[in-house]
Amino acid sequence: MAGVWINQILQGILLGGLYTLFATGLSLSAGVMRFVNIAHGDFIVLTSFILLVLVTSLGINPAIATIIVLPIAFVFGFGLQRFLLQRVVGENVLLVILVTFGLSIIIENGLLEGFGADPQKISGGSLETATIALGDGINMGVFQVITFVAAVAMVAVLDLILYRSGIGAKIRAVSDDVVAADLIGLSSARIYAIAMGISFVTIGIAAGFMSIWTDFDPASGGTRLLIAFEAIVLGGLGSLWGSLVGGIVLGIAQSVGAQFDIAWQMLAGHIVFLIVLAVRPQGLFPKY
Repeated sequence: MAGVWINQILQGILLGGLYTLFATGLSLSAGVMRFVNIAHGDFIVLTSFILLVLVTSLGINPAIATIIVLPIAFVFGFGLQRFLLQRVVGENVLLVILVTFGLSIIIENGLLEGFGADPQKISGGSLETATIALGDGINMGVFQVITFVAAVAMVAVLDLILYRSGIGAKIRAVSDDVVAADLIGLSSARIYAIAMGISFVTIGIAAGFMSIWTDFDPASGGTRLLIAFEAIVLGGLGSLWGSLVGGIVLGIAQSVGAQFDIAWQMLAGHIVFLIVLAVRPQGLFPKY
């Protein structure tokens, strides 16, 4: 019996890796640029459909398709921030929410028109079904382990970029005080665009793993956004490592909840989120 619970907790930790991938890009926009991108989940789903088209039409490996998409994602994120979102940043928080909400509606309806409402999934081949047996009924999926390692690596790399590089220092300077940064010659618009480009690279990576891990459809962006938002709030806004912890907490809560009743899977994560929010509203490891 103990092995069953240990297995559920282990599966929850691995699921937390996927949730961390969802959350990292949102953590950058919310923690650094101080606005919530309502279309974040929809961009993950949109990228997943783009990967699906590349894999099915060109017959290439999903990993190669993801590598192809990443530089395009950076350019798209840079342009989106520079030429659209920058026009409303700092004016009113509500304006950013409305603009990104509009993008969410456009993406969802565009995908519905182009692909229909049926769930889609990219095959990961033998890697998707391979497992590591640890004994006593405890098993780890190889792909799930790779996803978790990728999540930790992505958080570590982004942490190095933000706190150990010149561009990271500029991003943090603009985040702390836009006016002062502009006065010393930093272009806040360009720095914000670079940060958004980096955020979209994380979206591309998240889409690459999600499209193999689970089904996705045009209407599933809202669920991804909610998971990402809960993870960054649990971990603390602006804390990349906190997002990892938040994702793991959500993953464990859902896995343990599903052990009691499958209907409790998502609800258990929401309940844990509300409890932590009530006890520690600033999150577990807040940066701000």
